[in-house]
Amino acid sequence: MTKWIVMILCCMVWTHAVAQVYITRTGSVSFFSKTPLEDIKAENRQVFAAVDLSKKTIAFSMLLKSFLFRKELMQEHFNDNYVESDKFPKSTFKGAFTGEVIPGKINTVQVQGVLSLHGVEKEFSANATIELKEDGLYGLSKFRLTPEDFNIKIPGIVRDKIARQIEVQVMVDCKPVK
Repeated sequence: MTKWIVMILCCMVWTHAVAQVYITRTGSVSFFSKTPLEDIKAENRQVFAAVDLSKKTIAFSMLLKSFLFRKELMQEHFNDNYVESDKFPKSTFKGAFTGEVIPGKINTVQVQGVLSLHGVEKEFSANATIELKEDGLYGLSKFRLTPEDFNIKIPGIVRDKIARQIEVQVMVDCKPVK
């Protein structure tokens, strides 16, 4: 009887381990720029993300026009003047992570890969947390980006209203692929 219980538990653990690919189409990327003259915040809740735990790979993709701002004029300037979303509609990230992902714990990992924004591809790395629960995988990362690194030009007239480095937060709630 004990053998059967052990075998059933092993099968359950193995079955859980087989579900190694997790995806979402409703991930969130937000950014925040704080200056003495103005705060700018925007969020995109239509981010596609895929995480493969067995290969330790990660990928993100989002349409830049899906960022929502509290002021319509900010959104218009963002799309037309800065990221030029008609010309460069998407931002993507493809990479891998290092570190172990232990189910039921918040695991700190290092993410490295290529970030594509505004037609520029750059090597990128950041710390992130991954939590694997029975119902899915949760990920969080916070980092800073410099617009000039991606050839995003900020006109002098508004330079003091936009932070030199933009705070970015990525959150995903991925479900296993069946």
